Amino acid sequence: MIEQSYIYGAIGGLIIGLAGAIYLLGNGRIMGASGIIGGLLDGSGRDTARDRVLFIVGLIATPWLALILSGTSSSTNITSDPVVLIPAGLLVGLGARLANGCTSGHGVCGISRLSLRGIAATGCYLVAGGVSVLLFKHILGVI
Repeated sequence: MIEQSYIYGAIGGLIIGLAGAIYLLGNGRIMGASGIIGGLLDGSGRDTARDRVLFIVGLIATPWLALILSGTSSSTNITSDPVVLIPAGLLVGLGARLANGCTSGHGVCGISRLSLRGIAATGCYLVAGGVSVLLFKHILGVI
């Protein structure tokens, strides 16, 4: 029998893929969260600012709404140590900027469009994530 968390992951993946397809078909743009947020921050997305803000609000509100509707509590394995969280967040942001996109843009939308750049970027961030877990969890023990 399949573990329940795997089923939730599969359902979540299908929903994210569907959202990416709807965003692309409806707006003609890639559903890359870092690009959407970056366009607001650097001013390049002024003409679509309303759509970008609505996307970000939905990105934040949807998990809370899902928790409320499901009636379950949220538990994660994330550390509460700010010495780990702050550099990790900055490194993820820097990596997304250097790669010209994030996991939603390259991983979800890029791979589904058979983009070589998306496939290469996804491979790079998966390897970097594996090396990070090996180093920070198993060798240094900080997470």
